[in-house]
Formats: sequence, structure tokens, C-alpha cells
Amino acid sequence: MGAFNSQARLARARSANQPRSRVPHTVVVLPSYSVDPSLLAQYGARIPALEHRQLLTMLMLPRVPESEMIFVTAKAPTERVLEYYLSFVPADRRNDTRARIRLVEVPDPTPRSITSKLLDRPDLMARIRTMTSGRLAYIEPWNVTQLEMDVARRLGLPLNGTAPRLWPLGFKSNGRRIMRSAGVPIPLGQEDVRSVADVLAAAEAIRRQHPDAAGVVIKLDNSGTGHGNRVVRFASSPTAAELRAVVESLEPWYLSDLAGGAVVEELVTGHEFASPSVQVDIAPVRHVEVISTHEQFLGGAGGQVYLGCRFPANPDYGSHLMSYGKAVGELLADQGAMGRFCVDFAATRSPSSGWQVHGLEINLRKTGTSHPLSLLHNLVPGHYDAETGSWSAEDGSERCYRSTDNVVDPAWRGRAADDVIDAVRSAGLEFDPRSGVGAILHSFVGLDIDGRIGLTTIGRSPDHAERLHRAAVAAMETPASRHDRGLPETRDTPGSTLGSGGIDERQA
Repeated sequence: MGAFNSQARLARARSANQPRSRVPHTVVVLPSYSVDPSLLAQYGARIPALEHRQLLTMLMLPRVPESEMIFVTAKAPTERVLEYYLSFVPADRRNDTRARIRLVEVPDPTPRSITSKLLDRPDLMARIRTMTSGRLAYIEPWNVTQLEMDVARRLGLPLNGTAPRLWPLGFKSNGRRIMRSAGVPIPLGQEDVRSVADVLAAAEAIRRQHPDAAGVVIKLDNSGTGHGNRVVRFASSPTAAELRAVVESLEPWYLSDLAGGAVVEELVTGHEFASPSVQVDIAPVRHVEVISTHEQFLGGAGGQVYLGCRFPANPDYGSHLMSYGKAVGELLADQGAMGRFCVDFAATRSPSSGWQVHGLEINLRKTGTSHPLSLLHNLVPGHYDAETGSWSAEDGSERCYRSTDNVVDPAWRGRAADDVIDAVRSAGLEFDPRSGVGAILHSFVGLDIDGRIGLTTIGRSPDHAERLHRAAVAAMETPASRHDRGLPETRDTPGSTLGSGGIDERQA
């Protein structure tokens, strides 16, 4: 049975998985993360923490009373972690909600996607088939490759995502072409670069056309989260020989992967700079819906690695993001794409001009902005205003958030979940379902791996969410981490003026 020949069933199942639906159904949450082996190798032991971002899907269950969730992961969450999430659910619904959460653990520490590991376990596949037998069901993956297709076929379930034959639509070269066709401004650059010689030729062409260019970004076609990006700067006006030496000094694996395709484009800079994105959903009936905009926080040596986000994006250019996202979505839908995707942008402003946005890439999958949006939807029910880009709770008040998966301190490795939960709770910062504001922790499994945890703070304004975020990080600090200021670049460093008390919403 072809999973992608089951669109009628997928449409029915997605329709059933809506608030207050009374149609019995099951969602198989498959946090696949099926990406290039070189990227998986970089994450290594952290892969379970990435998987646990989709565990937050469980918070939809109280709103969808006939839904069951099967969560597949290499490391099952502890009951304490599940109890923590259930604390945000009305007390009279907690037992019922917990009963509808099924965990399927695939204990395998190798740096592979959970899908690959699951395919090696026919016993667990049979268990999932038994759980979904006789029920309307579908698979909610992080991304879709042939591996996810194989799982879908063996389970006899449809997938909510773009078929792998269309996966190249999300490659960097094709993304530039699609954005260009959709009328999205893109940086000066070259697609289909496959060698050091191609990189050098493209870089020199950019330098000839824009002598003031700050540099170029090389992006591997099939890469994500910025790990396939390398920045080459022109600050010292390098000669052709010096430029060649810089490119040839890149990691051997990176130079090897160039053969698979890449783009070289001008490094976008400005007096003011931001990295916004737009998130879009394509339904099985090809309905295209813009569902959010975000400001993204980037880090790493070249400022290309995704670290966190803020919702919503700056309203000065938010409408442009939504318009461009819709246009890209229509073209992708015409090609048969489906499910979630995001478009990343660079936004710049100079003292003499307004904001300008340039499309950078299309991510034909879920991204780091997907799970905090699900938190907002499920913890503060309301609606998204596609005109303003804002989220309104049911009482009409606005909600915003700040989110990261990268609150990290090596001294926290092995720290108990209860310890960080109590720290945030004692500071009066934990999310309060009554007010619809506060801090939610996630990806607890990262504490055992490298002292890392996720954090999303929901506030009544961007500033309120940011102050809650800084206060929550400060509350989690231990005496040892306060003493040690040799913090890794990915740490979300707290402010020093908030103290340990709660944040007065009237300041927002």
C-alpha cells in the first residue's frame, strides 16, 4: 500500500485531529530527523533531545478528547517528565490524558534517525500496528525521506509530509529558484555549485558585481539548521590565491559534500540585521495557510546555526514574510508538497532606508520554530491573525513567546529534572494555565547528555516573554554555574537585574 496514495485517509485523520473532535483516531509522532549522516554525526548523543521536542505534541490531547498519541523515541521520557507536562492540564483530565499517551522506545545509541532504528525492530513495528489497528491514524514526522515512507508502508498509514521524491524542492539551489519564481527577493548568488573551483568562480562573480560585498555564504544543498553553511569574509580584500586557500581549508567532509550540490550567495549585512522566518502549512487538499512568523537567533562561528526564536516577527516586515510565505507555499503545493515548511529570511535596515528582506532558504519539514508554536496553540487556545501576525487568546489578549533548545551548562550534566523544575517553580515563573503566561521546560533528556535543556516562555508582549526567559534562566543557575563564566556560545545568558521573583505582567 503506498502511503502517499492514501491522501483521502490523511485528510480525514488530520480533520479528526482538531480541538473538540469526537472522531477516534491515533497520531504516531515520529521525530524522524532523517538528515545527512555528517549532520547526524555532529549531533551524536544529542539526537534523543531533538526527538523530545515533538513530545510536546502530548499537550494537544486534552483538547482532542478522542485522540491517542504514540511517541517513538530512542530514549523514553521518565514518568516525572510526563507528570510535569500533565501539570499544565486541568486536574480532572490528567489521568485520561496520560492513558492516551503510548511510548515506543527504540533503545539504540547510534547516531541514526529514529526511523532507521525503528525499521531494524520488526517487533516494535508490529506493536505499533497493533496499537493503530482498526483506528483512523496517521504518522506525524519531523521530515520525510524514503525511510519514513518505508515505515508508513509497513504500518499501512499515511504520512503528513512531502513525498521524498519532492525532497529536493527544499535543497538550497532549488529553494532559490522557487523563491525567485514566487517573487521573493534573494541575495546575489549562484546555484548548483559542486566543487572548490565552482565556489571560487561564484565568489569572484559576486565580488565583481558587488565590490562592497562583506563576503559570501556557501550552503550545502541538502543540509539544515545552519550546519551546512560556511562564511567566507572579504574584510581583508583577499586575493584569488588567498580566497582559494580559505576555501580549501574547510573540513574535508565539507569539501567532499560539495559534490552533492551547494549555493554560493552574498553575505547579507546591514546597519541593523535580523533573521526572521515564516512557517506555513499545506493541507492534503492543497490549502496553503500561513501559521506564524518568528525572529530567529543564530550563533556558531559564522552566525549561521539556529539557537532559538521569538514569536512573532517584527511587525515592520511581518506582512512581507507572510505574503512571501504564501506565494512560496502556492508553488510548492502545485508541485505536490504537503505538511509543514518554513522559509528563512535576512532582514536589514540602514539609517537612510526601511527594512529590506531577502529569502535565504526553504526548509521542507518542521523546524526549531515548530514545537514552541504547538505549545502556544495547546496551552493558550486562541487564533492566529494572518493580517497582523499575532496570536490572540480566547479572551482577546495577545500572547508572544521566546524559545530555545539551548540553555546549556556543562556543570548541569546529570542534573535531575526535579531540580530545574523546582528552581523555575520556586521563582514564581512556571507557566500558569489560568493567566496563560510563564515558563515551560522541555527536552529534559538533554540534561543527562550535555547539561542542556529547552525553555519556552509565553508572555503578553515580546518584551514580557524575553524578561520571563531571562529570569527563568537565572533561576536555574547553580552556584557552580554562576562562578564559571566560561560558558559555551549556545548558552542563553540571563540578565542580571531581574532577581528571582516573578515578572509583573503590568510591566509588559
